[in-house]
This record gives sequence, C-alpha cells and structure tokens, in this order.
Amino acid sequence: MMEKSGPLAGIRLLEIDAIGPVPLAAMLLADMGAEIVRIARPPSATAGDWDDVGGDILHRSRAVTYLDLKQDADREHLLALVERADGLIEGYRPGVMERLGVGPDVCLAHNPRFVFGRMTGWGQSGPLALRAGHDINYLSITGALHAMGERQGTPPVPLNLVGDYGGGAMFLIFGLLSALLAAQRTGRGQVVDACITDGVASLMSLFYAWQPKGLWEDAPGSNLLDGAAPFYRCYECADGRHVAVGCLEPKFFAQMVDGLGLSDRRYDQNDREGWPVMQADFATAFARRTRDEWAEKFAETDACVSPVLSMAEAPEHAHNQVRGTFVTRNGVVQPAPAPRLSATEGSFAEPRRIEVGDLIADWS
Repeated sequence: MMEKSGPLAGIRLLEIDAIGPVPLAAMLLADMGAEIVRIARPPSATAGDWDDVGGDILHRSRAVTYLDLKQDADREHLLALVERADGLIEGYRPGVMERLGVGPDVCLAHNPRFVFGRMTGWGQSGPLALRAGHDINYLSITGALHAMGERQGTPPVPLNLVGDYGGGAMFLIFGLLSALLAAQRTGRGQVVDACITDGVASLMSLFYAWQPKGLWEDAPGSNLLDGAAPFYRCYECADGRHVAVGCLEPKFFAQMVDGLGLSDRRYDQNDREGWPVMQADFATAFARRTRDEWAEKFAETDACVSPVLSMAEAPEHAHNQVRGTFVTRNGVVQPAPAPRLSATEGSFAEPRRIEVGDLIADWS
C-alpha cells in the first residue's frame, strides 16, 4: 500500500462497495489521509461494476479488492481485515450484513475496538427500515421537501445533495469519527446507525426552531430563505441566464438596490406587503443586462449578487481558480479535497487495485 498523509493518516477503514452516500463519505475520508480499501463484488458476480458510474472521482484515494461475501473463504478474508482495521462503512439494507455472516456482532467479536458504520435511508429500525427508497423519499418525510419550491407549485426534484450527501454522507462521517475517537479513549467499538431521514431532520433544526416563534410559515415560497423574499432569490437576465441575489442585511440590500438604479424607490425591505412590487421591479431591472454584465457590475460590492454558473463554467471562475477549488486529473475535472487544514493538508490519488492476500500481509 502507498504511504498516506493527511490528518487521518494511520486510520484504516473498510468500505463495502455501494452507491449514494457511502462512496462520497469514503472519498472524503480518504482525501484526508485515511487508508481505505473498497471491498467490491467480483465483476463476474454482479450486474455491473460501479467503477463506471462516477468511480473515476468517487473512488479516488483508495484501493479496491474483490471479495464474494457469499463464499466462506472470502468472508474469512474480510474478517482477517476486520481484525487489522479500525472500522467499516456499508450501505446495505438492515440485516444484509448479518445474513452474510459479517454483521456488527461478528466483527466486534473479532476486534472489540471496531467501529461499524451503517448508512441507510430509513435507519436500522422503524416501520420503513426494510423498504426501498431514494433521496427524494427520505426528504419527503422530514419536512424538507415540502419547504422547497413555489407556494402553489409541486415540490421540486432536488439534487441529492440534501439527503444522500448532507443528511447521509456527512452524518456517517461525523458518527464514524466520533465513534473512532471514543474507541481510542475507551477501547470499545460500537455501531453507527447513520440514517438519512435523521440527518435531514437535524439539518432542518433552524426552521423547526423558527416555526413556533412565528418566524417560519409551514408553506413553501412564503419565507425569508425559500424564494419568497425578493432579495433572496434568482433573477433572469437579458441573455436568459440568471443571477443569485442574497442581500439579507440592510446595508447589503441598499448596495444591491443602488446598483440596479432603484435607490429612489425607498423600499422597506422587511415590509412583506411590498414584496410583490419589489420583486417585479428587481425582475425588470435585471432583465436589462446580461448575467455577466451584472456580475461585473457587482463584483467589487457587498451587494451579494453573483452569477449562476453551469458545471462547465464553475471551474473557470476566478475565485475557484485562485483557491484551486477544482483540479484536473487525467482529463477529468473534479473538486479538490476539502476542507483545508493548515498543517496536515489533504490530497488524493487515482483508484488502484490490490489483491486481498497482499492487503492482509501489508496490514499485519
């Protein structure tokens, strides 16, 4: 195995191959220096190899070895690795790892300090635990999906950033690292039940805090941060592209209004009765110039007006280029490791394959 560096160097983890939150969580942990081996089914034993679905990015910074966990010998190989590792992450439905003979009880019996990270949409318990679902379903029972979109419209289909990745991968990482710290302190491992519906509900904490205080209406398109406020939404420009406006504070709002040439209107920013007229005025003003003209005009201000960039445009933005937010490896543009640490910076390498026997020997 190659020498790893970064703040998580020295931590060894197993990743049971999956889609959704698990590979992103493993990528982020590996970018920070954790030594992770992805346990994938042999290509002949599966309908498709997920290396072809985002694997050139999501599988970076770690090795893969192939095991068929329905075979006794390969289960023994996995348990040999469990004895040498700090933890594992998996994304099967509840009970699958137990049926394969490598559930938490078995792993902890082989390694009492082991942390068993479980990632599911509905959690390890509850009436929906064994049901199928995807990001949009998990958002739907937390109040998050209902809170998005226009007031009289159908809830939008969001990218899986909020559920799979926000409520899923990030909470899996948080739970796993918390349990690893506890294992270092106590010598006892444990199971991490990372559930997307739990995570998304936690992400909604601010809005659940605001609602009983009358600061948040339980209806989409009605509130400060859901598109109802004319100073916190997107507007179409003369070229059909858009700008994002987020001038919540009065001093930033004033700069935006002045930049639009509307300072003579004397808007009361917090007067909701006046929001429809304000929005119409802003829409008319933004439609007079192109997106990039507005971006240039507001670039040196605190008006909180920014261009809505496509995925192709984002890596070319000056701010992203200066910070190195995106990098290109083998012709593939991809996000750089994040966050940034001052003393132990993360990095990444290409995916690679290792034979299980070599891995066991290396980890001995």
